[in-house]
Amino acid sequence: MIVDCHTHIWQTESQLERAYEVRGDLAAMMAPLGGPKGLMAPPGPNQHFAASDPVDRSIVLGFKSRYLGAEIPNELVADYVRKHPTKLIGFAGIDPVMPDEATEDMRAAQSRLGLRGVTMSPAGQDFHPTDSRAMKVFAEAARLKMPVLIHPGSYFSTASKLEYARPVLLDEVAREFPGLKIIVAHIGYPWIDECIVLLGKHPNVYASISGLLHRPWQAFNALLSTYQYGVMDKLLFGSDFPFKSAAAAIEALYSINQFTLGTSLPTIPRQQLRGIVERDALALLGLEPPSPARRSSRELLSDDDL
Repeated sequence: MIVDCHTHIWQTESQLERAYEVRGDLAAMMAPLGGPKGLMAPPGPNQHFAASDPVDRSIVLGFKSRYLGAEIPNELVADYVRKHPTKLIGFAGIDPVMPDEATEDMRAAQSRLGLRGVTMSPAGQDFHPTDSRAMKVFAEAARLKMPVLIHPGSYFSTASKLEYARPVLLDEVAREFPGLKIIVAHIGYPWIDECIVLLGKHPNVYASISGLLHRPWQAFNALLSTYQYGVMDKLLFGSDFPFKSAAAAIEALYSINQFTLGTSLPTIPRQQLRGIVERDALALLGLEPPSPARRSSRELLSDDDL
């Protein structure tokens, strides 16, 4: 089973224009993809579905931020997922700043739209993770058994609030709601060490490698630290489409030990890397019972690559 836990679609540039006032390496990465001013052209369902071919299931993320004036509508995600129910799983974008509305949105997303999880971004939505409003939303997610993906959002725009993005701020959330499944996207970048400690402390906290593979040297160090800390079993595969396709992300992951060639640097065992790719994330997140692997990463890469 190969599950891509972090993918996006959107329809128009205006939906995310303020959220992606990007600079530096991310802007350079987006620029060749056709959008003006560093904002990529909207990745639609056709492009997403083609890029998801190598994986068994893909999680498609909604997003909503009053603070940034940005939204990937839950209805858009639901309509797309509904067309491919055996391939796609949708997560609702929930903004906890107005908690009563947010909890109602969550219930409607689950019961009416068929979405299975929640996406939130403290930095991109202007809330401290333990703000009483946010805790009310986390409580409802735990009651509904909807996993919560936390997007660091550290590069969303100049308006995003880095002080709310640190993974350590989720420690109290995980203590208060031990049954709630939490996924920290990008292994909490740039606070990767904080995220790794969080993974070791809390059984139901996971992290996705989404976004990390754009920076191979940082990815190598992050994965090596995760391996040495003994929590690689808490890492989930995520391509971060449209910034990287699933096939390209898998290839980049299996190539991560290139930095050790001709050096005395420690390597990350290939079976540990394969474990990230082939982990049954849906079973871990309570979205599906355990199932036998339907596709191996060996089918995507040659034996030399593995």
